[in-house]
Amino acid sequence: MAHDTAAVLEAEVAVIGGGTGGCAAALRAARLGHTVVLTEETDWIGGQLTAQGVSALDEHRYIEEFGGTASYYELRNGIRDYYRTHYQLTPAAAANPHLNPGNGWVSRLCFEPRAGLAVLEAMLAPEEAAGRLRLLREHVPVAAELEGDRVTAVWVRGSDGRETCIRARYFLDATELGDLLPLTGAEHVVGSEACSQTGEEHAPEVGNPEWAQSFTFPFAIEWCPGANHTIAKPEGYEQFRDSQPYTLVVDYGPSKGQVRYGMFHTAPGSFGPFWTYRRLIDRANFDDPRFPNDIAMINWTANDFAGGNVAIRDAAGRAELFRQARLLSLGFLYYLQTEVPRDDGGYGYPEFRLRADVMGTEDGLSKYPYIRESRRILARRTIVESDIAARDNPGARAVFFPDSVGIGLYSIDIHACAGNQPQVGAATRPFQVPLGALVPVRLENLLPAAKNLGTTHITNGAYRVHPAEWAIGEAAGAVAAFCLNTGLLPRQVAEDEAALRRLQRLLVQCGMPLYWYEDVPLSHPAFAAVQWLAATGVWPGADDHLRFEPDQPLVTDRPDLPPPRLPLDAAGLTRGEGALRLAERLAREG
Repeated sequence: MAHDTAAVLEAEVAVIGGGTGGCAAALRAARLGHTVVLTEETDWIGGQLTAQGVSALDEHRYIEEFGGTASYYELRNGIRDYYRTHYQLTPAAAANPHLNPGNGWVSRLCFEPRAGLAVLEAMLAPEEAAGRLRLLREHVPVAAELEGDRVTAVWVRGSDGRETCIRARYFLDATELGDLLPLTGAEHVVGSEACSQTGEEHAPEVGNPEWAQSFTFPFAIEWCPGANHTIAKPEGYEQFRDSQPYTLVVDYGPSKGQVRYGMFHTAPGSFGPFWTYRRLIDRANFDDPRFPNDIAMINWTANDFAGGNVAIRDAAGRAELFRQARLLSLGFLYYLQTEVPRDDGGYGYPEFRLRADVMGTEDGLSKYPYIRESRRILARRTIVESDIAARDNPGARAVFFPDSVGIGLYSIDIHACAGNQPQVGAATRPFQVPLGALVPVRLENLLPAAKNLGTTHITNGAYRVHPAEWAIGEAAGAVAAFCLNTGLLPRQVAEDEAALRRLQRLLVQCGMPLYWYEDVPLSHPAFAAVQWLAATGVWPGADDHLRFEPDQPLVTDRPDLPPPRLPLDAAGLTRGEGALRLAERLAREG
């Protein structure tokens, strides 16, 4: 291996990939006291919420009260505070604790990518200042070294061509495409599995590595009434327009049929105007001359690129697919400026101005495409459709994983794939992230920390979104820290119930929920106790709702409030107080 001239960095944990999951992983490992090297392919950390331009968070209906980790809420609150600090808000916006700068209807928090970047950098800054974290921007992994089933080093190459050798005890793959998996020889899957492999209803009859979800180059535009900001017609425009096709029509299937979205008005059958779908800045929120107009981010089926799976292309092939995808997105902008039917009659909105500064690029597109699907490890536990689909889980929650290290909630949402594979949409129940899905079948010190955990092509469609990727990354960082502290390997933790319970206690103490209870937020005194008791199966929740009701009496005849499975002196206690007492007792008993 000809890498002898590379500089060498040593750390306890190496996080390769500085996206959403990578930032969460590095932050958690460093906050638990370990030295970390974090690398990032672009010059912006944050992945899908910054460099990939998807700064309208794909979350769930419970998110303002429950369903994210403490550090994820720190990120969300930091983004809101960024606008409160840096801009003059209207009195109504300033008074809104759930400020949504863009008021996009698809997300409870829409913002400019640079705001997310600023907050992430501020969150990591104390760890850098303390010497626990070293960040290498514009570096990609190019090689790995193993001794048996342990990864000992990974080489990364900077944009200047120079290589750095990173030696660490644990390596976390948080790259957007699971690039460490082939470099380390980790067993992995790419594309779609066959239904005969997974037993999934929506899996195709024959699997294919080419069938991965489409990826997208989002862009931001400003509404400038009376102006003309039409760009030059991009190469291949007519072909993309007709084959994609470029349209505001969405086919919702037999139940709803086709719906044509209005640009600025809510058309019949639609969820709102196209313009406000992923709007990042609603000028009505601001009394500030720096925001004279609305700004929206465009991430629509019309600019989803399904021309091939970049994960199985070499560097030249990947660059060519990215080039075509950029042209596709610029073509959609040109269509919006020149051909889309106007609400007031006529065609095209030349008033749309491409805001390259919002994405921090010369061409106005995101620095890196929004990647929906990565390579995935072959894990000790593969999460399949029946584990999370509402159709297969009639209760309030998805399948219970006793080795839970995180939670998430999103529908199975699969955009069009190469080979004209159809889109898939299926409702899910609130689900968990099992430790088994983070542990490779063979390698001892490699952990997935992004969209590359042990899911399938189908279930990745639910685990790929912002809060779930953050939870996955943070869990991976915590697992690495726990293993460093105990001397255990991840697979040993997965096999040892006592060790697993100690890990889960650490996670809840860090503000990482493991079980779905909508009414016991992180701020509740009994949060950690309730979570740990539920995750360990000592005090499971009701089958038909997501409530614990911590303020209700522990002694009750209500059948919808299950008691703990272990004896507890309950006289005069609330359920929350009982959880605290029982968790303390079990902790003393070891």
